[in-house]
Amino acid sequence: MLKKLLKYDLKSMFKGLFIFYSLSLFFGVLTRIFFSIEASFIMNIIAKVCSGVSISMIFNILINNLMRLWGRFKQNLYGDESYLTHTLPVDKKTLYLSKILTAIITLFVSIIVISLTLFIAYYSKENIEIIKTILLPVADAYNSTIIKILFAILFVFFLEFANILQSGYTGIIIGHRKNNNKTGFSVLFGFVVYMITQIISLLMIFITGLFNSDIMNLFFTNEIININMIKVIIYIAIIIYTISLFVIYFVNLKLFKKGVNVD
Repeated sequence: MLKKLLKYDLKSMFKGLFIFYSLSLFFGVLTRIFFSIEASFIMNIIAKVCSGVSISMIFNILINNLMRLWGRFKQNLYGDESYLTHTLPVDKKTLYLSKILTAIITLFVSIIVISLTLFIAYYSKENIEIIKTILLPVADAYNSTIIKILFAILFVFFLEFANILQSGYTGIIIGHRKNNNKTGFSVLFGFVVYMITQIISLLMIFITGLFNSDIMNLFFTNEIININMIKVIIYIAIIIYTISLFVIYFVNLKLFKKGVNVD
């Protein structure tokens, strides 16, 4: 049953996101083409316009991905569709798991499309050298590679958006236990949960700083961050966000199992 639910959710999600994926890649290609035409004032202007649209599409992918996931979660489990959803021969754990897997898959695909758009639009030897200049000291300091550092950064980015998303799910679950103004309470509780996760994350970094003076300096000085600390902070962020996601998942599941008040 999980497979059927997941297929239904993914089909609904990608149907809307495909438009933004296509536009993002399309304008990424146009940006690449027009920037490659040298010594042309008009082409340079068109290239900058296409570049701006590409960046706009990237933000639209992220925003729409989150909004559609929240909207589908609310509509499917608490809106008009919920009357059919909750009559299906499936337990609440499977229903919620389907939403989480849908979120993970769509966010992952969105980040791939965004990365591909940026690569198509802005890849050049000069830009690669800039990235190398920034990340090579970090890679060398930890006997790693630039590719691994980039993947680690993208993974933190993915976890951050997954945390935002699941905090929104918490808000919807709690908000719809209220009798009135459910949407307003959903937004409020979602924001509160997200802020709590951020405060806990900062607290964990601060505790780590008690054992590492370079990390502690981030809280009390304006010094430029030590290259050696970048990878440490990335790993700390990955650990904290991963733990946070699992904790919120089980909290949400427990709250969801308590019952649903449909609109």
